[in-house]
Amino acid sequence: MGEPSAVDAPALRLAYAGTPEFAAAGLRAVLDAGYEVALVLTQPDRPAGRGMHPQPSAVKQLALQHGLALAQPRGLRLDGRFAEDAAQAREALRQAAPDVLVVAAYGLILPQWMLDLPRVGCLNIHASLLPRWRGAAPIQRAIEAGDEITGVSIMRMDAGLDTGAVYRMEEMPILPDDDAASLQQRLARLGSELLLQVLQDLRDDVAEPTAQPNDGVCYANKIDKSEAWLDFRLPALELERRIRAFKPHPGARTSLGALQLKVHRAHLGGSATSAEPGCVLRADEHGIEVACGEGSLRLTRLQRAGGRAVDAGELLRGLQIRPGQHFDCEAPRAP
Repeated sequence: MGEPSAVDAPALRLAYAGTPEFAAAGLRAVLDAGYEVALVLTQPDRPAGRGMHPQPSAVKQLALQHGLALAQPRGLRLDGRFAEDAAQAREALRQAAPDVLVVAAYGLILPQWMLDLPRVGCLNIHASLLPRWRGAAPIQRAIEAGDEITGVSIMRMDAGLDTGAVYRMEEMPILPDDDAASLQQRLARLGSELLLQVLQDLRDDVAEPTAQPNDGVCYANKIDKSEAWLDFRLPALELERRIRAFKPHPGARTSLGALQLKVHRAHLGGSATSAEPGCVLRADEHGIEVACGEGSLRLTRLQRAGGRAVDAGELLRGLQIRPGQHFDCEAPRAP
């Protein structure tokens, strides 16, 4: 891949902005390649886990392990609600004086002052084949839409939403059993490799970004929790894709009366059925098969509230779910 080594460490001085594990993979790659990372920006610690205690992001954990300078502004707009945070971040970035700011799944929109500050500019590791799936959730939306191919684009950032010119792009197939977590892992590795190639190109002064075409633009809107509830009036194929797209977050959900379940895995059922959507067709060790608007869906791995994910056979040993019962097609109303 022509990756720079620690021996010929490039003169480019970096800053890095990112939050989840997808972003941590890129940060790990530039550190391993010998780049100097003068500042890391990441989201503030968020409550997580059963105790809902504040947890550092994957990028913060990696930055702390390497003793890197760290900033966690709540916002970046100098005239916004968190103007003081933004001013402190700007001063930290100014003092870091990066040649390049690398951004990957950061979670905050970069204002113009931030785009203008690095000498060479800002690079974004984007998990799609731009201009398809611009926006917040490209991995999930690609799976949900049934795309057979996705990939990674390394883009020079501008003021638009993922509209910048692309330095490098590479395709990756979406496997039939891919969920958002498994696909993200592979895309993170690919993104790290492409990032190092682009940084080498910038160092060698041979980087030539290409403007995105006007055709084929579509947007990957942020996932809303309301989308996670399975509406069995929809085709089984569409629901199967959603279950994979929303794993692990926010997780596909359904309910059978008072029983609420998270669905971790499902497969398309057998022949077409005239049963009402949501009707349980069979329930055994092979799964809980549910009638849909088109076809049926076999739920094979599920999780009760407060429990752990188990195969359908184990779940049914403690639950009475019989053919003829009906899963709800809409999210239960809050009491």
